[in-house]
Amino acid sequence: MLNPLVLAYIGDTIYDLFVRSLLIFRFDQSVHQLHMKAIHFVKAKAQSDTLHRILNQLTEEEKQIFRRGRNAKSGNIPKNADVGEYHTATGFEAVLGYLYLTGNDARLMEILKMTLD
Repeated sequence: MLNPLVLAYIGDTIYDLFVRSLLIFRFDQSVHQLHMKAIHFVKAKAQSDTLHRILNQLTEEEKQIFRRGRNAKSGNIPKNADVGEYHTATGFEAVLGYLYLTGNDARLMEILKMTLD
């Protein structure tokens, strides 16, 4: 089993790519405007809020990965979020990274689609 911070590292990239791709297909705007919209989705508070909204829809295994990611000691101090939101966002990213690295693309897409509700 990979370190939960490694899972979060790749999960962050997966989520960022998903959000940016979605915005490109939905909006015909400048890169700066797209970037500003993306920030609203990928910032720690938004990810934390998303996780709380979908937590009951996660499997027990996914919840375990979330807890491992949330409780991991990163050594980083968040700049634009409170510590609780930052840790929750890290747990959310760990779940995405886990699903991606284990090749569970169908479930990964299910969860990514849940984030849009």
